[in-house]
Amino acid sequence: MKGRSTLLLVALTLLCSCGLAIGDDNSDFFMDFLQTLLVGSPEELYEGPLGKYDVNADAKAALTELKSCIDGLQPMHKAELIKLLVQVLGSQDDA
Repeated sequence: MKGRSTLLLVALTLLCSCGLAIGDDNSDFFMDFLQTLLVGSPEELYEGPLGKYDVNADAKAALTELKSCIDGLQPMHKAELIKLLVQVLGSQDDA
């Protein structure tokens, strides 16, 4: 599980970096996607941020696995990711 957690954190860091480097509309989408990924359900992903996209079965399986990894994090690690998200969202409001 440690390797999967490390991979997950690297993926989230890359997504964060890429999401903040793109335009406001994409950045808003990204932050909504990440927030839902952290605290929502896979169904909320498909109804919310991914609602206007045709998500195929393989992508859904991958998102479900990613969500499972996030849900399997130690509560303190998940809380730290949520705090980071809140911090990033707060810094966007200042910009």
